[in-house]
Amino acid sequence: MRTYDLTPFYRSTVGFDRLFNLLDQAGSDGSSPGYPPYNIERTGENAYRITVAVSGFAKDELSIVAKENTLTIKGEKVANENSKSEVLYRGIAARAFERAFQLADFVQVKDASLENGLLHVDLVREIPEAKKPRQIAINTGAAKAQVIESSVAA
Repeated sequence: MRTYDLTPFYRSTVGFDRLFNLLDQAGSDGSSPGYPPYNIERTGENAYRITVAVSGFAKDELSIVAKENTLTIKGEKVANENSKSEVLYRGIAARAFERAFQLADFVQVKDASLENGLLHVDLVREIPEAKKPRQIAINTGAAKAQVIESSVAA
């Protein structure tokens, strides 16, 4: 895998550090664990869903935290010391995990549900009215001249 030196971009740009940090993380992410597996899907024009396979985890053993532009999903199994049985073979993974997802601006977590061993996190991108494109009226030179004449006459 190739590594890229982004230092020249840091010297000549302002305010793009987050983008370059994401590129650095993506380039060096070859060693990240694949547990638990997950899907990211688009469910609408501005709606997304992250589905994480959390088989064997109870609702109270999972936590979802949205802070700034990062969504973190953690799972930690509580040791069951009351069990009288002895596990001879453990093929179902029950190790602790933490998955972090970088969210784009204006993406918010709307809902989370756990069903059939899958954790579904629904996301929506809601752009504020102030940030949406708006149509600007174009004035003609004559209309502008009339405004100037009326302000001088007063």
